Amino acid sequence: MNLILLSGGSGKRLWPLSNDVRSKQFLKLFQNGAGEYESMAQRVLRQLRAACPDAAVTITTGEAQKSAILNQLAGPDGAGVSVCCEPSRRDTFPAIALAAAYLASEQGVGREQPVIVCPIDPFVEPDYFAALKRLEAAVESDFARLVLMGVAPTYPSAKYGYFLPGGPAAGLDAETDLRPVVWFREKPTEQQAAEYIAEGALWNCGVFGFRLGYLLDILARYLPTAQYREVYEQYEALPKISFDYAVAERERSVGCIRFDGSWKDVGTWNTLAEEMAGPTLGNVVLGEGCENVNAVNELEQPLLVMGARDMIVAAGPDGILVSDKHASSFIKPYVDALHQRVMYEEKSWGCFRVLHEDAHSMTVHLTVWAGRQMSYHCHHGRSEVWTVLSGEGEATVDGASIPLGPGAVVQLPAGARHTLRAETDMALIETQLGRAIEDDDIQQF
Repeated sequence: MNLILLSGGSGKRLWPLSNDVRSKQFLKLFQNGAGEYESMAQRVLRQLRAACPDAAVTITTGEAQKSAILNQLAGPDGAGVSVCCEPSRRDTFPAIALAAAYLASEQGVGREQPVIVCPIDPFVEPDYFAALKRLEAAVESDFARLVLMGVAPTYPSAKYGYFLPGGPAAGLDAETDLRPVVWFREKPTEQQAAEYIAEGALWNCGVFGFRLGYLLDILARYLPTAQYREVYEQYEALPKISFDYAVAERERSVGCIRFDGSWKDVGTWNTLAEEMAGPTLGNVVLGEGCENVNAVNELEQPLLVMGARDMIVAAGPDGILVSDKHASSFIKPYVDALHQRVMYEEKSWGCFRVLHEDAHSMTVHLTVWAGRQMSYHCHHGRSEVWTVLSGEGEATVDGASIPLGPGAVVQLPAGARHTLRAETDMALIETQLGRAIEDDDIQQF
């Protein structure tokens, strides 16, 4: 199976834990069988490896989320997974087209090979992955050029799109009822959704399959090449549009299979709370009178909640949320209006958390994991000072090596080329000083 996992999203609906570079799929809020916390991305990869160990997996993501993806793939379940990076965020059709070019020219996948596309972050059980295998078989049957997987609705939701299966059916096996698609409807009102469900419509869960050549031919309508590196360079020429609008709703040969298993888009605090291992995570105390309360605390300070009912309380580096559970689903426009800097981010070498900032300085807590190394780079508009709190490693400043241990201080003047390699897990305080503290003030070598 050739599987493309879409990893995108702006991270607004699970603020303050998520942000533009730390989307919901990276939040470690779920427990695996060993009681360890894992993210939605890690959960899906673990389940996928158990159900489809031979699947060739490619994750498509934006440059801003590349480091987080690489960190999430660090375990055994991520071994052999490829990452296809978009140069900019342009919705799902360009992302899938770029991934198709990547499979063809970088991975050597043939035009007749079936490809399955799905999000990286559904909350599902193993039967979902068995359904992906049935979807692959449906593509190989050539019943239709494009085949969707629809989820049997459990309630009239206004958050999802819908499509209606028609007839006649082509039964591939006892479990697969393959039918043509009659119509598509985007996110309706709840009343309209109830009417669609009464007709037999399914939720459009963003899972579909096709032969690779099908999408390469569609890509050829927009670009004169299907070579991955050339598509990457001409990415801005592709329309900024979803796959549903660009392909699915314009295609006349569309089939679908039905999935009756458990499927959740855990994209809001209200739905996330239903799947948490317990009511609290982090340094949290629920006092007397609390009913139906979920609280998550990523800060070191204790969080005390008392006398609250039907509430979500979340504290993270980017802010604090206190919300009624139902109202938490409507957080996005308020977060859009905040216009704040990202205060926590995963990098390929570790992570950082902003502790304090003003016009001409910023103090950051850095964690560099054992065996990882920063890029060799410099900043032109600011100087930096590293103070090592714990761990062992080595800094390189303008070509000179400096051994590091607890208490070591390294001065990094503006323009100095520098990097850091950790021998053990390291914690540092980085103080930035300059006329302007800008994220893009970095030159890599």
